[in-house]
Amino acid sequence: MGSFFAIFVHQIINQQNMKKIFVLVCTVTFLFSFSQKTMNPIEYKSSPKVFNIKGLSQSVSIDYGNSKMILLSGQVPLDSEGRLVGNNVEEQAHQVFRNIESILKEYGGTGKDIIKLGIFITDISKTPDFRKVRDEYVNLQNPPVSSLVEVSKLFRDDVLIEVEATAVIKNK
Repeated sequence: MGSFFAIFVHQIINQQNMKKIFVLVCTVTFLFSFSQKTMNPIEYKSSPKVFNIKGLSQSVSIDYGNSKMILLSGQVPLDSEGRLVGNNVEEQAHQVFRNIESILKEYGGTGKDIIKLGIFITDISKTPDFRKVRDEYVNLQNPPVSSLVEVSKLFRDDVLIEVEATAVIKNK
């Protein structure tokens, strides 16, 4: 009877170990099958079509598998050579959105992919001028969430507006 009991207990222990191994294999398979395709899902980029300021990246992309989130540094109305474009909010906003579009194009996106805007403007009464331009570039069916802040000054006296953007672009 003692040897029968020992064999019975041994088989139960082996079955429990097999269950543990099975659960472990299933867990590892599950985690790897839904993990990122790359080991580093973060990519920093700067577009050659937008003025590059030393010491910061124009954008960072975070890959989420089916899509990527793009975070843009604040864009100002400078052309690719660093020259100011426009002397009013409307003209400057056009250049800002051209810069945003150029950066998003590097990732295969457009302004229609923007989900959030952060707007810094030196004269809040010029907000309608900004909105008129913004509406040419963003998805008006699902407009981005936004924050608008009036500031006393930006990095230069002749810069009237700066816009930060976040976009989500589907991976192809």
